Amino acid sequence: MTAPGSRRGLVLIGAAIVLTGLNLRTAVNSVGPVLQELQTGLGLSSGQAGLITTMPLICFAALGFAGPPLSARFRDSSVLAGALLAMAAGTVVRAAAGSLWLFLGGTVLAMVGGALGNVLLPSLVKRYFPDRTGLLVGAYGTAMTVGGAIASVSTAPIAAATGAEGWRWGLGCWAVFAALAAIPWLAVPARPGASRGSHAAVRMRALVHSRLAIALTVFLGLQAMQAYILVGWLAQYLRDAGLSPAGAGLLLGLNLLVAIPLNAVVPGLTVRAHLQRPLLVTFVASYIAGWVGLRVAPLAVSWLWMALLAIGMASFSMVLTLIGLRARTPETTAALSTVAQGWGYLLAGAGPLLVGVLRGLTGNYDGMFVLLLVGIAGLMVSGWLATRQEYVDDEVGRAVPGWSAAGRGDDVEAGRQVV
Repeated sequence: MTAPGSRRGLVLIGAAIVLTGLNLRTAVNSVGPVLQELQTGLGLSSGQAGLITTMPLICFAALGFAGPPLSARFRDSSVLAGALLAMAAGTVVRAAAGSLWLFLGGTVLAMVGGALGNVLLPSLVKRYFPDRTGLLVGAYGTAMTVGGAIASVSTAPIAAATGAEGWRWGLGCWAVFAALAAIPWLAVPARPGASRGSHAAVRMRALVHSRLAIALTVFLGLQAMQAYILVGWLAQYLRDAGLSPAGAGLLLGLNLLVAIPLNAVVPGLTVRAHLQRPLLVTFVASYIAGWVGLRVAPLAVSWLWMALLAIGMASFSMVLTLIGLRARTPETTAALSTVAQGWGYLLAGAGPLLVGVLRGLTGNYDGMFVLLLVGIAGLMVSGWLATRQEYVDDEVGRAVPGWSAAGRGDDVEAGRQVV
């Protein structure tokens, strides 16, 4: 049997990481292109539609905190395989749902894979590919974007081709790919000689003493708010502006397709300290230009606005890379990833929900654009702080006497010596 630390084992782990990334956003990105049909099919109000678009972020926040304790109790490969199978089951449940609450229940189950993948993949990259962080983050970040782009482009045509209530087929077909992605994790063997005694624990609560950890959390949250408002509401905004469902889905897919090469390149640039702040300024400027363009002239050179937003969305690859760069150990990386993504996605979850509420109250999208531009200002400030050349471990160590990355006691366990 191939050991995880061998060359063949590392190839298998790398392939499993990339295939997991390919599925992390399909269940999310498939909703926007058929949101109107979904509203009609389930009889939803605009506020309830907003709840559906923000539910994945709430799940990412809440379920992500389960990653470290599950990783401490079981092998990471088993956790991720189970999470992907849960994603497949949840995708089927919500495709068959006849009510809002059953759809939301299916969404929670479907988001298990996304939530656990979000928090566990950075620590696995740190552990098994410490000298190739940029390469591996770029690979699975690119795969994530590819999967999201395929879902965005394909869902509306699938729904149109399958007749009445075709939105159910458009949402449900992605279950097959999630189930297939679980197979490589099931093939990863345990590392010989590993045991529970090798588990480490990280004091995640102590990260509140790190300004860097807080900045990364806010940066990730505000970036995710931009992305999920785009994914959840932009297709509907373009449809309300006069574009066809297929055209709106195509533009959303174009946005994600442009992001593919960016997500491959940005992590490799982010590891170069002197490029981090110039990258940040580029992302912020692109976001501003793209959103303003869509507000002023949504149907004029729409492809340009979407391309500019794609550049802004590459800040996601940047923050994923920074999580690995700002921690000294895989254990601290796991804790930082959990805290930043857990609380960050909770912050982001307010965005799509507010868009739905504001649209229902005002009948227009003015509130959405105000929310987006305010978020961009916060993104600039938090990103500037997150690009300080410092380690979370060192900040917490100075603030909490006796703290170490690998603590014991009643702290939440994170990080493992086995896959």
